[in-house]
Order: sequence, then C-alpha cells, then structure tokens
Amino acid sequence: MIYVDNMFQTSMGDFRGMRMSHMIADDIEELHAFARRIGMKRSWFQQSPSGDHYDISLGVRKKAVALGAHEITMRECAAICWCQRNKLIYS
Repeated sequence: MIYVDNMFQTSMGDFRGMRMSHMIADDIEELHAFARRIGMKRSWFQQSPSGDHYDISLGVRKKAVALGAHEITMRECAAICWCQRNKLIYS
C-alpha cells in the first residue's frame, strides 16, 4: 500500500516555497514502482533512519492520491515507519 502524509499542512512541509509531503509504502519495491508511475526519479528517494520515503510536492501528491495512494497524517506516517524499522505490522 502507498501512503502520502499531510506534512504540507504544517510549517515542516515548506521547502523553498513549495508545500511538501512524504510518500511511503509497505514495501520498498512497491514504493519505487509507484514513484516511477507518477514521474519521480529514483535519485529523489531518501533512505533515512526515520523512514525511507520520497518527498513530493502538492501536485505530485494529488496525482498519487488519484492513482490510489492513501492519505494519512504525519503521526500515522511516523507510526508506519516505526513499525517498519522494528519489523512490526501496522494496522
């Protein structure tokens, strides 16, 4: 499953005048395939101790949601990433 958070609604979502969100997935290969599908470059992927993700603009976020990405909160995004780091299942 692909997820996009609502970081764009906070001051943390401001990047060089753009409003940004994180895009994550249950499976890293699924994340990369979906990113390709919406026009993201693999080089934009961010491997991070807090959670592997792509940063996406509002326009890309809208496209991702239209193609089936699930909208989540930043708190839910953090919980999913924590579960992934600790090899647990988020439900």
